[in-house]
Amino acid sequence: MVKRALIFVHRWLGIALCLLFLLWFPSGIGMMYFPMPSVTPAAHFERLPILQASKVMVSPGEAAEKLGGEPEDLTLTSFDGRPAYRVGGGRGGDGPVLYADTGEEQGEVPTELVQRLASTWTGQPVSSAAVEEITEVDQWTLQTRLADLSPIFKYSWPNGEQVYVSQSSGEVVQYTTTASRIGAYLGPIPHWFYFTPLRKNGPQWSRVVIWSSGIGTIAAIIGVVIGIWMYSPTRKYRYAGAPTSIPYRGQKRWHTVFGLIFGVATVTYAFSGMLSMDPFPSFNDRVQQRRAGGEPNVRAALHGELDPTGFEAKHPKQALEQLGNLQVKELELMAFDGEAIYLARLADGDTRVIPMRGDPRAGFDQKDIVRIVSAAADGHMTTRVLSQYDRYYLDRTRRLPLPVILAEATTGTQTRYYIDPKTARIVQTYNSGNWVNRWLYNGLHSLNFPWLYNYRPLWDIVVITLMLGGTALCVTSLILAWRVLGRKLARALNANGSREPTLSEDLA
Repeated sequence: MVKRALIFVHRWLGIALCLLFLLWFPSGIGMMYFPMPSVTPAAHFERLPILQASKVMVSPGEAAEKLGGEPEDLTLTSFDGRPAYRVGGGRGGDGPVLYADTGEEQGEVPTELVQRLASTWTGQPVSSAAVEEITEVDQWTLQTRLADLSPIFKYSWPNGEQVYVSQSSGEVVQYTTTASRIGAYLGPIPHWFYFTPLRKNGPQWSRVVIWSSGIGTIAAIIGVVIGIWMYSPTRKYRYAGAPTSIPYRGQKRWHTVFGLIFGVATVTYAFSGMLSMDPFPSFNDRVQQRRAGGEPNVRAALHGELDPTGFEAKHPKQALEQLGNLQVKELELMAFDGEAIYLARLADGDTRVIPMRGDPRAGFDQKDIVRIVSAAADGHMTTRVLSQYDRYYLDRTRRLPLPVILAEATTGTQTRYYIDPKTARIVQTYNSGNWVNRWLYNGLHSLNFPWLYNYRPLWDIVVITLMLGGTALCVTSLILAWRVLGRKLARALNANGSREPTLSEDLA
């Protein structure tokens, strides 16, 4: 009776969820190579012009005074092709803008400027684009704070490029191409259930994903249990006149075979997908409470508060001139160990450190970083240099910087800080409270283990194999579901009706 009950529950859960699983597995392959279109800081940086020293007239102190005091961060970047100071960082930040050539603050963004920004982004004349105002979210603005950035205008060119510009901030907030949109439909959109009518209602979308993946996990677990229960190592069943370990025929046989091979992976895939939605907020609240106390503020120790007047010793113009022929796109104003520092970001992605006294250098002294971090932790910190990724700091695209300084607290939640010695910035952190996200979500869902990532395409082969196996499992489930529903429908249309199948009929 228990076996029959499990088969009944698994069958009907499979009928209800087979299409959803069939969305998840093939789109998982798409997720490996096709991201959701977005405008990243790197995309903004790529389109910035080179800073010209001769055009920078306003000092950081003057800029801070006109922008209202002492901003927490200030960057000399470009806006509308002109050098400009920006609060909140460059590369797509939405803070106030003050032009460094004239000292005027950018006020309301006129339509002409919006058109110029859109045209500059694609390199095409705005006259050839179709223009529409976005009054409610569409497929490509689901993650956009529409109320904060409105009005937003969408410019669509005949070659498929689409640019969304916020008139309130004067920034490009979304950019898509025909290829990026197709890629999104092959990966992120079906995988995340990012269908506009559902996704624009955040709470409802979250409930659908959590409950469908949670119930899917249960269905997969029951399927594994049934498969193991029915499997006979002694081959007590017979198939086509020969002994066999599996009692089923046809699609049920294939479904059982795929389930025995890929069933556990299906369970972990559905369960880890549910964890991506933070289904247990009370658990994470407790983690945050434990994290809040007892550990040093390493970021504050490294940089402290920004004092724009500290840059009076060296005007940005002089800093740019010191770099000679190097193509600088941004000058980040920062403090390090109590001293004002310019961090120049070059067109090729490299950086230079420019102190107020002395010549530019490639990076910060690693000994200084270690000294500051150790002092902030009162000795409760171990440090070492990593020249390759470890189990917590890893990137299959190899874009995260190496080498990095690993500073690990020996108290509290034992937070690990990965510090780039070229910029003295913390590029990633991890603490013991994040183990659920690291291992049960990322580990099980993406298989992001160093022994796979470091030997690509091994990771690609393993993940694609599992995704194809899960897809095959879902296809057989879909065929069986169609047969069950067809049989039920036929019986409903039959005036005489029929009894439910017996266990022996189910085995067939």
